[in-house]
Amino acid sequence: MPRLAGKIVGQSSFYAAVITLVVFAAFPFYWMLITTFKTDGDLYNLKSIPYWFNAPPTLEHLKYLFEDTLFLQWLSNSALIGLCVVIITLLVALPAGYGLARMPGRSGENLSIGIFLTYLVPPTLLFLPLARVVTLLGLQDSLWALVVVYPTFTIPFCTWLLMGFFKSVPREIEEAAIVDGCTVVGAFVKTVLPLSVPAILTVRDLCVHANGAGVRVRADLHLLFQREARYFGCSDRFDPRRYFLWGELMGAALISSVPVAIAYNLFLDRFISGITGGAVK
Repeated sequence: MPRLAGKIVGQSSFYAAVITLVVFAAFPFYWMLITTFKTDGDLYNLKSIPYWFNAPPTLEHLKYLFEDTLFLQWLSNSALIGLCVVIITLLVALPAGYGLARMPGRSGENLSIGIFLTYLVPPTLLFLPLARVVTLLGLQDSLWALVVVYPTFTIPFCTWLLMGFFKSVPREIEEAAIVDGCTVVGAFVKTVLPLSVPAILTVRDLCVHANGAGVRVRADLHLLFQREARYFGCSDRFDPRRYFLWGELMGAALISSVPVAIAYNLFLDRFISGITGGAVK
């Protein structure tokens, strides 16, 4: 009987912890969802219940978002920059990580530490030199400036991450491919890359999350401080209910974050494998 009671308590504690974590993870999406479809009167009424609809839902915020702002352009900018950064990062980090992983002695390890240390340099210290590079390339006020700048942050970390994963791939696989007639590059492409799909997906997700989020932040900040002209001069004091477009902000955040969350869940096993693949041999 005590053993049965202990088992029940253990299972109850487990499910309680799972439910708590699920609620904690899902609550931001729920909050964005109800805020997107709430009316302004419902949003700013301090006497109403904030966790549910106290008035009928509305599509006013989404209508404003798609018809009166450049939200679709902001999303396309995020997708374009994220795609370019992923391609550039993989083209540089894959051969660099493989070369460091297969370098004999401690040279590869020392170089990898140096590369990772460059990732730890605060971005604010790189602002002036990167701005100079962008100016010399003539990319001011252009999306391509971000395509040039963002890989400087993603390549060091992704190279270090891929190097740890490549170290877990047995050398015998490449040696067997070379014996069968492959070159070193051919062995890498035909044997190592197929085994590195989890790590490649991890790099892709990290690049998209880090760089696409930067463009979405710019879009959200622009939307945050945007209001209709009729609100100017209508009042002699600051009214946050007229200034901050919380419904539109939450709608933009919901639309841009749900696809990312779905992608993470679809490839969760491969993502975890890519993160931990180089931890043990």
